[in-house]
Amino acid sequence: MEQHKMIYTAKVQTIGGRDGTARSVDGRFQVLLAPPGAEEPDTSPEQLFAAGWSACFEGAMQLAARKMKVSLPPAFAINTEIDLQDAADGYFMGARLKVSLPELEYKVAQAIIDAAHQTCLYSKATPANIHVALSLA
Repeated sequence: MEQHKMIYTAKVQTIGGRDGTARSVDGRFQVLLAPPGAEEPDTSPEQLFAAGWSACFEGAMQLAARKMKVSLPPAFAINTEIDLQDAADGYFMGARLKVSLPELEYKVAQAIIDAAHQTCLYSKATPANIHVALSLA
């Protein structure tokens, strides 16, 4: 088995599950949690997952663009939707990442998205478990 160099470890403690609190061990992050659709204005775990995936995918797009010697437009954005789905054999997730790359040719933009999907850690971690739809807005 190949050895990997550890570059970062995120440490978070969650108390109370979906109705609780999550906080980083270093104290830099704390969030009140609530189930999807709850009356409270708190954050669902699915929203946190969407934020993490979007941020990671954006970084992967920047890397892909640099390798292709393409400048990303300053206004590029990713709108990520995470679905919580109920099936007879349990709960599942679905994901839609809608990427906006104004000012780039369609072929170039699509090539960046495809390359990012191959290197984004969230995309690599989820292919067998989450149906993912990527689209260019």
